[in-house]
Amino acid sequence: MWRQARSSGSVRSATVTRSFCASDRQTSKRLDLHLIVDNYATHNHARVKAWLKKHPRFHLHFTPTSASWLNQVERFFGLMTEERIRRGAFPSVADLEAAIFDYLEHHNASPKPFIWKASANDIVKKVDHARCKLPALRWNNLDSRLED
Repeated sequence: MWRQARSSGSVRSATVTRSFCASDRQTSKRLDLHLIVDNYATHNHARVKAWLKKHPRFHLHFTPTSASWLNQVERFFGLMTEERIRRGAFPSVADLEAAIFDYLEHHNASPKPFIWKASANDIVKKVDHARCKLPALRWNNLDSRLED
């Protein structure tokens, strides 16, 4: 997952295309790459569209907007970043890994669950709304969106 806090769309799209280039170099040309991504706006940027058009083996699959379980996972990693990693100094990967495992051990000693605040009715309304929109999006056919 590629994130840059509070940066412009063109900076984020440049980061995304660099990551795609790295994946392209590191993966056998005989294979298609199916990437599960969030942040539809960044991945739909003109620069990204142009890159994808030249690299048809890349297929993007977008996570649903407001995917609650994914948001919970991202929130946990955000907390770990804020509370343990961001201001740390890690001279090696092993030191970073040790810090992460230390954080997990302390967190798991007295875990506090994340609480979903959306009601069942709100979730059902969002699912119904998404079902209405899905046929128009054609997740598996990016070509039509790339031609825009």
